[in-house]
Amino acid sequence: MESHSRGVGTFQVWDYVVFACLFVVSSGIGVFFAVKERKKASSREFLVGGRQMSCGPVALSLTASFMSAVTVLGAPSDVYRFGASFVLFGIAYLFVIFFTAELFLPVFYRSGITSTYEYLQLRFCKGVRMAATLIYMVQTILYTGVVVYAPALALNQVTGFDLWGSIFATGIVCTFYCTLGGLKAVVWTDAFQMVVMVVGFLTVLVQGTVKAGGVAAVWSMSQRGDRLQVFDFDPDPLRRHTFWTISVGGTFTWLGIYGVNQSTIQRCISCKTESHARWALYLNLLGLWIILLCAVSSGLIMYAFYATCDPWSANYVSAPDQLMPYFVMDILGSFPGLPGLFVACAFSGTLSTVAASINALATVTFEDFVKQCCKDLSNRAATYTSKGLCVVFGVACTSMAVAASYMGGVVQAALSIHGMCGGPMLALFSLGILFPCANAKGAAGGLALGIALSFWVGVGAFVYPPSSLNTRPLELSTEDCLLLNTTAVANTTQIPLNSTSPVSSHRPVLAEVWYSMSYLYYSAVGFTGTLAGGLLISLLTGPSRPQDVNADLTRPLADLICCCSERGRGMCCSRGSYEGDKLTLEGMDFTTVQGKHIEHSDGIKEDISGKKQSYTLQRECYTNAGFLKESQSF
Repeated sequence: MESHSRGVGTFQVWDYVVFACLFVVSSGIGVFFAVKERKKASSREFLVGGRQMSCGPVALSLTASFMSAVTVLGAPSDVYRFGASFVLFGIAYLFVIFFTAELFLPVFYRSGITSTYEYLQLRFCKGVRMAATLIYMVQTILYTGVVVYAPALALNQVTGFDLWGSIFATGIVCTFYCTLGGLKAVVWTDAFQMVVMVVGFLTVLVQGTVKAGGVAAVWSMSQRGDRLQVFDFDPDPLRRHTFWTISVGGTFTWLGIYGVNQSTIQRCISCKTESHARWALYLNLLGLWIILLCAVSSGLIMYAFYATCDPWSANYVSAPDQLMPYFVMDILGSFPGLPGLFVACAFSGTLSTVAASINALATVTFEDFVKQCCKDLSNRAATYTSKGLCVVFGVACTSMAVAASYMGGVVQAALSIHGMCGGPMLALFSLGILFPCANAKGAAGGLALGIALSFWVGVGAFVYPPSSLNTRPLELSTEDCLLLNTTAVANTTQIPLNSTSPVSSHRPVLAEVWYSMSYLYYSAVGFTGTLAGGLLISLLTGPSRPQDVNADLTRPLADLICCCSERGRGMCCSRGSYEGDKLTLEGMDFTTVQGKHIEHSDGIKEDISGKKQSYTLQRECYTNAGFLKESQSF
């Protein structure tokens, strides 16, 4: 392997041109839909795209939203440092998409809600809804801060742009962009970004493989460096990445992101039919696998290229997440335009993700808080208030990006945030959907317990980072590096990714056990605490009677198991099922009401003149802005 020096190429004119073009196209899509849909301005169009989206763009949007700069920059770096076990997230993705499509989606889609937190008010009470909304706001602001920081870091490394200037510029652009259009603009922009992301990855994969000496050389070098040891079945929960932590802990973490997250569900319920929504999720699974494979392959290629000269140990870069952009400039610097393509892939993909988060935060705040306190707002006041909220959350997310620079690796930081907040939220919705006996007191108490447990372990791990005995970073060599800094005196290093200082010998006992738990189990801890606490409190305070809970809001475990077979479906699924425009409830088949009669499954027609003709959650419970044809957009 050739010797490496500190210097790499910098952005050229064509890189800036490509970067600018991709950014303009992304923004142009948002402007296009904002102008196109201006005559259809309504809350229904703004929040759920008129419920007329198809599965294709929604699938691409889902993939791009959760696989933006965090994956582009962080995942290859993680593989580079810890090996290819990261690919096991593919197993977690499979379980996550299955449970989301078959368990959570049917309940949310058929209940006709716009926000996932509306479900909590229908199932439990308004207080639980408000608490969950606040947790979602904290989670999204924290996560968005990491997403803003990641592309700014890439720009700083490969172009020399000021890091903090890039962060603030990103925040300003995203805040502006989120006011342009509704959900349709976000979905189609994300679809475009997904294509750009794949093209950027493929460019790096092809050129990187050539530079590293071919596929065989990459495989051989990765094998010698222990990067291909994927299956580690050690059950120790303190180990950072094993088969169990990734497949089990990763499932809980990502199910909290996909199963009950407002951003995901909002896209799914925007589909024209439930079948389109389900297909969008399964097509999205293919996208997740493609991006995951590209990221893992990039990490292995990067290791093979730097096997004898690690840029991080040699102090060529100051943080592990700068490795990927440094590698891109090293192998593509002589090709004008290609470095700009990759950086635009990370940066512009983040724009749509952050804009969607800011928009969702403003929408949730307006619907759950502002409208509840000020019910007589005029259309103009509502519009200005919601836009003001976009600015407020834009500032909040940008400020959070500054703090994200101290969180260590962006992947671990992002998944830790989702785990601490997503686990309890996942359990809260599971409590309502799977257990008809759960009541509002149990939901509130369980949520408080789960949040306390997950933040206890998460914050404790941040204060007392786990030692390298648990994280087990693999060896890196600097023997062929030139211009080494005097601090890089060894040929091999083992520096923990998330620790910037030696581990203190005066650590509390909890730091060696509880705080050293794998960050992927934070979600499982919160989930278990919320579910167990919620059920126990419900039983102690008087469980809800299943017949008093609306059947459309639950999918009891017994019914769910029985419904796996045709015979079981007929025997057990008495609480309600949905197919097309038919609603089967308590063993009776009701078709869509036509005229003044309703036909039962036994063929008998009942005259319902003068009676309530149909039942919908929107009509029975409360007004839902997403289903009003003439409501004010914001």
